[in-house]
Amino acid sequence: MILADIFELWKNAYPAGLTMLGLGTLFAVVLLIASEKLKVKQDPKVEQILESLPKIDCGGCGYAGCASYAKAVVGAPSLIGKCAPGGDAVCEKIAEILNLQISGGGHLLRPIIHCRAHTEDKTVLAKYKGIGTCLAANALANVQACKFGCLGLSDCVASCKFDALKIIDGLATVDYVKCTGCSACVSACPRDLIEMVPFSQEDMMTVACSSQESGKNTRQMCKVGCIGCGLCAKLTDLFTIENNCAKMDYEKYAPSEATEAAMKKCPTKVIVTKGPVAK
Repeated sequence: MILADIFELWKNAYPAGLTMLGLGTLFAVVLLIASEKLKVKQDPKVEQILESLPKIDCGGCGYAGCASYAKAVVGAPSLIGKCAPGGDAVCEKIAEILNLQISGGGHLLRPIIHCRAHTEDKTVLAKYKGIGTCLAANALANVQACKFGCLGLSDCVASCKFDALKIIDGLATVDYVKCTGCSACVSACPRDLIEMVPFSQEDMMTVACSSQESGKNTRQMCKVGCIGCGLCAKLTDLFTIENNCAKMDYEKYAPSEATEAAMKKCPTKVIVTKGPVAK
């Protein structure tokens, strides 16, 4: 009798049990699919950088720990060099993972264009109508009066895979937010106007000219060229005058009253700041 009762109960509960089992399986599958679809995918570079860090969570970088710093540096490569315990070895490893170039001091290398002359600033001897490249134009004399200035025909723009260069009013201009420091633009410029320099600061001061003409000739060719007056060099040893043009020691640069005075007192305003903030 007892066995018959048990069998009867089981027979009645069997359909409900199967239903519950089926629903449970269905919900589990739905949750599994949802978790995969909604899962936040982490950049594999974050994991690679985390593996290269000392994992002591000291906070010296300004972040809560190594994991937070690894995530931050992928989004903002300018943070390379913040890991003091890791030193140069970690800087180099992070730069390698992010495919970036850094200086010996662990600073990102970024391109500086040593010219600031827009179309209206240049003395043009003849309108160029040849092949539309800087390489072709540079082979000809008298394309523009200054043979050291930007030709503005986009060879550097064509070389950049990251859309970080544009020609604005006849002058190559870097978008430092997009720039990865790949240096392709350096070899693309036939006038060697582009130099990779260590950005020890978010924005860097630079001499935006490469003319080797005398001050008198430069004034005749360009409204904004360096005239080699030497005023900047008198105010700070950050600057020297070579071949009639001011040169800057980027490794020594740090904002100061002297550097600000040199920029403000430059008669042709050729000393400028470049970077993601200054644009």
